[in-house]
Amino acid sequence: MAELLLELFSEEIPARMQARAADDLLRLVTDGLAKAGLAHAGGRAYATPRRLVVVVDGVPDAQPDLAEERKGPRVGAAQPAIDGFLRAAGVADIGQCEKRATDKGEFWFAIIRKSGQPARAVLPGIVTAAITGLSWPKSMRFGHSQFRWVRPLHRILCLFDGRPLDGQVALDEHTALPFTDRSSGHRFLAPEEFAVTGFADLEAKLLEARVVLNPAARAARITEGATALAAAEGLVLREDAGLLAEVAGLVEWPVPLVGRIDDAFMDVPAEVLVTSMRTHQKYFALDRADGALAPRFVVVANIDTADHGRAIVAGNERVLRARLSDAKFFWDQDRKTRLGDRVPALDKVVFHARLGTMGERVARLQALAAELAPSIPGCDRDLARSAAALAKADLTSGMVGEFPELQGIMGRYYARHDGERDDVAEAIAQHYSPLGPADRCPTQPLAVAVALADKIDALVGFFAIDEKPTGSKDPFALRRAALGIIRLIVENGLRLPLAATFDAALALYRPTLGEAAPRSVAAALLDFLGDRLKVHLRGEGARHDLVAAVFGTGGEDDIVRLLARVAALGQFLASDDGANLLVAYRRASNIVRIEEKKDGPHDGPVDPAALAEAEERALARALAAATPGVAEAVEREQYGEAMRLVAGLRGPVDAFFDRVTVNAADSALRANRLRLLSEIRRTLDSVADFSRIEG
Repeated sequence: MAELLLELFSEEIPARMQARAADDLLRLVTDGLAKAGLAHAGGRAYATPRRLVVVVDGVPDAQPDLAEERKGPRVGAAQPAIDGFLRAAGVADIGQCEKRATDKGEFWFAIIRKSGQPARAVLPGIVTAAITGLSWPKSMRFGHSQFRWVRPLHRILCLFDGRPLDGQVALDEHTALPFTDRSSGHRFLAPEEFAVTGFADLEAKLLEARVVLNPAARAARITEGATALAAAEGLVLREDAGLLAEVAGLVEWPVPLVGRIDDAFMDVPAEVLVTSMRTHQKYFALDRADGALAPRFVVVANIDTADHGRAIVAGNERVLRARLSDAKFFWDQDRKTRLGDRVPALDKVVFHARLGTMGERVARLQALAAELAPSIPGCDRDLARSAAALAKADLTSGMVGEFPELQGIMGRYYARHDGERDDVAEAIAQHYSPLGPADRCPTQPLAVAVALADKIDALVGFFAIDEKPTGSKDPFALRRAALGIIRLIVENGLRLPLAATFDAALALYRPTLGEAAPRSVAAALLDFLGDRLKVHLRGEGARHDLVAAVFGTGGEDDIVRLLARVAALGQFLASDDGANLLVAYRRASNIVRIEEKKDGPHDGPVDPAALAEAEERALARALAAATPGVAEAVEREQYGEAMRLVAGLRGPVDAFFDRVTVNAADSALRANRLRLLSEIRRTLDSVADFSRIEG
């Protein structure tokens, strides 16, 4: 068993592509090993800005020997058939084959034995195929080369058992990169080439040559260094996992340094400063102990310098000063126009080619937020309309034009500057939330109203023009909008009739869509929301089939009520009564379904006079007593009581199946008993569609 080591050395690979490329390269190599019959003990992949490294442990020295059986003609077959079989199998004489008896007679079998090749003979082809088969989101050709790569590829280190493999990758018909045992360190600090004998040797020599190979180790160095620098000034490093991963992909030798933000920019909103530093400069923000943004930033250099980074910091401060001057200009200019005065400009902003302008959308949001207000405790209808009117106004501001990720946030600042109420300003800032499972869900009534209106309007509009998510494609983030609606309703305990709300939202689209407007999208949206609700509950450990069972009863569009039914159903099925009654339900349903295929439905009323056995009479009485109580309990939303009444049917149902023959010889008796089984199914289905319950 030996180690296979591969390093691809190139010009700088974009940070966002490194992790995936390293993982893909490892997959291509290990898949090639598996296809060649070379088992291994596992592999690892690493990436830096200038290299991809793959190491696979426990690769055998040779392929295993293989024996292949090939079935031939029947013993005694004509000679031409035998000769053809021998040629195809590569066997010289029939005497080298075996006779074997099968259930169809005696046949010839050829045993073809293949000796495994040495790994050194097989590996170059595997590695070459992996390198040339690696795909990139964007790639390029260089000069006359037909070889495509994300950046110019300069060198290939490829070792097996400590020695280079005999192979190469052709760049064009005249040029190829051979496999070597050479690597090199940091571009400026240690550019000289050096020989390596294995992964441990490579990692150690790279570290000595100012290259930290492991991205996780680079990220840890950045975090530790930046945290120490911040602590030295009494500050705290603001966490940013995405930026940390990106910066770790920009440097091979991370050197954190602290710079200063000019005091002249500190009156600009902190979100603007942080976004500008993060987006354009890849700087980390520092906070004071009270959580306020400090006039400091951390820049991560890729080099040690004799002046300990002073020139680097000065240069970055100069660049940041220019960046923040633009941000301050937008901030000062935007406040000269009231937020409300920006609303008419939304008529020139297209929301969607088939769904009208953003101005039309704002008019719908106003009406829909007012419609939703009565269902949101503490929500004032007029204030909801006012907040919705201003929610999108910051889209026409210079700041949001420069930093689209600040939409909503800048609207809050501009609304406060204009003297709007705090709850209106907060509704503007939060109406895009929640953006994901980790995002905080709005709870303030106005914010809830506008956030719901925003997401419902989007869902209804795109479903109305049949722009639904398909497979993995969801260009308008409708799945996220649906999950946002669910969280807003569940976390705020809103009793919102969704079908009526969707119909109201669709009616607001009719002036825009005209004759193209569908009559309804409620049913499709409820199904879509049901699927998203299953995803939401699965994330919380709940059973998705119970959601399907409650949805299956039809007419349920109150998510809070639905979840209460799901919880009660789950508790019921966890009991012995529930588990046994589920089995009985399935038995009854299966019998009825089979018999209905023969002679039609058996859903009429049960004839008490035709109940011959004591057990069927007892079951009929139990059903007659329980059915109205179950319906009443469901109507009053007393789902625990409904389940208790259903559980009371277990005894009579068990006794019925133990002692009563459903398919009696007497056709009238048989039909009455089938109607009794249908009554069992009908009663349980009033609580939930038990046919959709798994397990």
